[in-house]
Amino acid sequence: MMAGHSVRARAPAGDIVAVDWLGQPITQASCQACAYQYLKASGGCEIGHACMQDGYARRIDRFFRWHPELAKAQLQHPYFEVRAIAARYTEVFNLPGMIDDPDETVRLQLALRLPQRALQKLIGDPHREVRIRVAQRLDTDKLPAMVRDTDYGVRQWVARRLTLALLPVLVSDPESVVRQEVAQRVEMPTLLRMVSDEAAEVRRIVAQRLPAGLLERLASDEDLIVRWEVAQRAAPDLLQRMRHDEDSEVRAAVLQRLNQAGAQHG
Repeated sequence: MMAGHSVRARAPAGDIVAVDWLGQPITQASCQACAYQYLKASGGCEIGHACMQDGYARRIDRFFRWHPELAKAQLQHPYFEVRAIAARYTEVFNLPGMIDDPDETVRLQLALRLPQRALQKLIGDPHREVRIRVAQRLDTDKLPAMVRDTDYGVRQWVARRLTLALLPVLVSDPESVVRQEVAQRVEMPTLLRMVSDEAAEVRRIVAQRLPAGLLERLASDEDLIVRWEVAQRAAPDLLQRMRHDEDSEVRAAVLQRLNQAGAQHG
């Protein structure tokens, strides 16, 4: 039992009614049929507060937080919340046997805790949230297996963590949000390829990172924010050519930079 808390603390007034995972009220009679009824005498469990039989995840979690040594025995419980929470508290070597659990809530917990070799078995999980968590934790040398994942949220995480040498494979990803992640990290000369990206959001990032001497290729971009970003970093000769930009905000940024340059050399 976890030290430093009062196991006899009562559930607050007006809290959710205690019912089990089948929707039946939990009563003192229910406790008599529970394998852990012996804990009641010492305050180790309590109806409506810390109870493994409860359908409310917070109460189940409190029970296993107090008694993590009991989690292993409940990894095959018929209620998915019990299995998921037990998976949070049991020893990690008990988890690989749960990889084929039918509920994604359980597999989400596994994706957070499984060691790398077992984690790889979830790369093709049918649920996107499970695969996203895998992409967040998987060793980078195994991430290439996920670059063609069908979900853009998974590929977005892959783009954040993939080694720079392999990142160019995502330059042509169909989703702008993935290419934005690529543009934030990719190095030259691949970054230069992205000046022609169809998404203005991607080109804005390119304008922030491209070497100043190559910004001319974006100085006439159709997106005013891309041109504004160019004006923040362009050399004086390019700024002179941008003085008559059609947008007043871009012209103001160009003038400010030119004035700063003039003051520095004045």
